[in-house]
Amino acid sequence: MEEINEKIFAIDIGGTHIKATILNSIGELLGKYEKEETPNPASPEKVLAVIKILAKKFPEFDKIAAGFPGYLKKGVVKTAPKLGTDLWKDYDLCKSLEQAFGKSALVINDADLQGIALSSGKGFEMVITLGTGFGSSFMLDGILLPHLEMSQHPVTKSKNYNDYIGEATLKKIGKKKWNKRMEKIISILKTVFNYDHLFISGGNARLLTFKLDDNISIDDNEDGIKGGAILWKQEAKSVKEITEPWPIESPKK
Repeated sequence: MEEINEKIFAIDIGGTHIKATILNSIGELLGKYEKEETPNPASPEKVLAVIKILAKKFPEFDKIAAGFPGYLKKGVVKTAPKLGTDLWKDYDLCKSLEQAFGKSALVINDADLQGIALSSGKGFEMVITLGTGFGSSFMLDGILLPHLEMSQHPVTKSKNYNDYIGEATLKKIGKKKWNKRMEKIISILKTVFNYDHLFISGGNARLLTFKLDDNISIDDNEDGIKGGAILWKQEAKSVKEITEPWPIESPKK
């Protein structure tokens, strides 16, 4: 049976900062957030070194859950637009964390981690994160759906989502033009996905100035790290479903 006192080292790897805290198995924070600047260049070795520094600020923990800004397959990085795909491609981040700390680890996209933390569990929900780049995740009745790297999808002939509304562009064009672009993006998402609810998170979400639909909310990006507890719950559930024997009905007499 799952123990509420189980401690999860939850990590959020971002383009500008790496944050961490300790959660119990129901997602309650057992300590304050700690953060360090993301190294530049953000090679796997340097990022892992920063995570080790953060780990020293906390007591012992039992498991690890991490959100990473890129596309992963079973804990292996395939793309890392914010950190450098050339540095990270095919790097087994999950295995590296397990070897570094001697604990079991789960690693998923950072927006996916945010998504399962924010989801109400009702209907088709979408999360977008507005930070260094653009992140996204999708949930159906609280279950995380396969990850799509929407940040790399073209919005114009020459720009993808990251290029069109990322932080570098915001600084270049200013808040007024950026808000116009965000109105366009939300209109596209509304038409394409027909979500029941859209959560907007990330450091730049607070800069939105236009009126949002009733089924759109701006949420605290720090809540995303709490998804580490939900991630482990969903993992335990899926393992149980795989290992439990299939129920066999008794033959009718």
